[in-house]
Amino acid sequence: MQVNIVDTPGHADFGGEVERVLGMVDGVLLVVDAQEGPKPQTRFVLKKALELGHKILVIVNKVDKPASRPEYVIDKTFDLFCELGATDEQTDFNIVYASAINRQAGVEADQLTNSMTPMLDAILELPKPVASVTEPLQLQISNVGVDSFIGRLGVGRIKSGVLTKGQPVGISSGPGTPVKQVKPSEIFVYDGMGRASVDTASAGDIVVFAGIPEFDIGNTLVDQSDPRPLDPIAVEQPTMSITLGVNKSPFAGRSGAKLLTSRNIRDRLAKELEVNVALKVEETGDADTVQVFGRGLLHLTVLIETMRREGFEVMVGPPQVIEKEENGEKLEPFETVDIELPEEYAGSVVNLLSERKGAMLEMGAPSPEGMQSIQYEVPTRGMVGVKSKMLSATRGLAVMTTTFAGYKPYAGDFGGRNKGNLLSFEQGTATPFAITKVQDRGSFFTTPGEEVYEDQIVGIHAKAQDLKVNICKAKQLTNMRSAGADEKSTCTPALQLTLEDAVEYVEAGEFVEVT
Repeated sequence: MQVNIVDTPGHADFGGEVERVLGMVDGVLLVVDAQEGPKPQTRFVLKKALELGHKILVIVNKVDKPASRPEYVIDKTFDLFCELGATDEQTDFNIVYASAINRQAGVEADQLTNSMTPMLDAILELPKPVASVTEPLQLQISNVGVDSFIGRLGVGRIKSGVLTKGQPVGISSGPGTPVKQVKPSEIFVYDGMGRASVDTASAGDIVVFAGIPEFDIGNTLVDQSDPRPLDPIAVEQPTMSITLGVNKSPFAGRSGAKLLTSRNIRDRLAKELEVNVALKVEETGDADTVQVFGRGLLHLTVLIETMRREGFEVMVGPPQVIEKEENGEKLEPFETVDIELPEEYAGSVVNLLSERKGAMLEMGAPSPEGMQSIQYEVPTRGMVGVKSKMLSATRGLAVMTTTFAGYKPYAGDFGGRNKGNLLSFEQGTATPFAITKVQDRGSFFTTPGEEVYEDQIVGIHAKAQDLKVNICKAKQLTNMRSAGADEKSTCTPALQLTLEDAVEYVEAGEFVEVT
């Protein structure tokens, strides 16, 4: 017997990937912390699994924690199932308690065995795939990959029939569409953590195939003599865009990056489009810049960070939300936002989201530990910059997750950033002496010893307008002033921005250099 275990991303920006992965499986393991219970990000994936009618096995992990409370966690998990509209059969879930770090599991929280066998036994009780080897071939492509040697790869589960290497089959994009003849040159099945090449694979197997040059997610491989294509899978549409271009700052190319030109960037994005189906790339009026559309800010910043690690240097523009028009009405994307935070900070978060045209859907009663859950519906453009402000308002104790809620009527205008920038007055090296003199003007991103250029954003001004500050000024060394006294300069530590924070921060006419 072979058991395939597929991991899903938890973030809603990768929602389409989650749906496609869940379409390949027959049961779900829901892993919950024995102390913290279900987290807000659990909601998104569980909701999708319940909608598909999957049977859920709940694993309560980390029961060895001193503060573990399995009974409370099971109650909270049951409440979440009911909230998400689970059927009576789904709410009657099996439970396994485990301490993965100690390799222990059991069906009672206080009676763990010294092996993971109880969990493996429970997995075997989940439904087996409904698959017939004698029926005509049906294999729906759920994901794509790429291999530098054998080209584009398709990934999917064989619903019925047999797939044989080198034997012609048909490919169709859905019922009623033409069937084209193709021939898979390689077939792989998953074997442990790797892949194994096979000559044939049959119904129930999750396979990877190569040799078919043109296909899309949702296409079905079928038997040519009796084609039975499945309904196509809807791939998530982009809701946000950024501009990506050649770095044109005075310090471009100094960081050691090798891939700097627009041709390098375009080639890399073309390669990404082969595997990242929620991504779109369009040309702009500028030959050095392209516009990249994605599912959300995290989806886009993951791509930028990947490119940075590969040796690219790029200039990123501010995020823009993609709006639509239907029947003469302006529509914009909305997000369902789930937040879990200490009760005393709820007021400031409610105020923050209400300012951004958010509508409260639900506010739970505080738990015995003083934690409160809030659910809001907020325009996607209102979520830009929220994360950093919310973490500041809650001292980093809020957990937020967002889910795409669809397109709804335009919510109206609201105020943007209410503070200006601190700009560098000249090119040079930032000194502790100069930063100490001007740090009461606002918060700095730049640390002493960093190279800066004229008009570079070096911090956030305490007031609404931009201000140029000279942070490169050196102390005049005379008989009365010694260089050593510089060590006594007390600079406030600089703000540490992540890539996502930086892209959220910039507005029109400002850019983030990724080096």
